[in-house]
Amino acid sequence: MNRTPISHSALLMVGDGQKAFFLRNEGTPKHVNLVVERVLEQQNPPTREQGTSPPGRYMGPERTQRSAMEQTDWHRMAEERFAREISSELYRLAHANAFSELIVVAPPKVLGNLRDSFHEEVTKRVVAEIPKDLTGQPKEEIARLIAE
Repeated sequence: MNRTPISHSALLMVGDGQKAFFLRNEGTPKHVNLVVERVLEQQNPPTREQGTSPPGRYMGPERTQRSAMEQTDWHRMAEERFAREISSELYRLAHANAFSELIVVAPPKVLGNLRDSFHEEVTKRVVAEIPKDLTGQPKEEIARLIAE
C-alpha cells in the first residue's frame, strides 16, 4: 500500500457498506493520533434475509414464453444508500469547513459508490483514496497502515 501522510487535523473516513468511522488526526504527520469523531452504522443483512418471496416470472406476449425475473439485491441497494448517507454527512462537514483534507478508506466497491455520490465540495478536499477494508482494525493499526 502506498503510504499517505496524514496532516494535522486531516479527517479520515474509514468505512464499508455497514459502518463508517470519522477520525481526526490530532497529532502530526510523523506522530499520528487518530481520534474518533463520529460513527455511522446501518444494519444490512444478506439479501436472502431481506427478501420476502422469490423473484417473479414474466409471461411473453403470446403467453408461451416464460422467464424468471432477476432477484433484487437488497444488500447492494442498502450499501449504495449508506454511501449516500456518508456522502451527505461529509458534505455537511465540508460546508461547515470542519475539514480541509479528507482521506477516504473503503473497499473498492464502496469507494466507487462514495465517489459517485460525493458533492464537488467534498471531492476537492479528498487528498487520498485507499481501496482497503480497515473498519475492523483499531485506530492505531489504521494510522500505522496508512501513514508509515
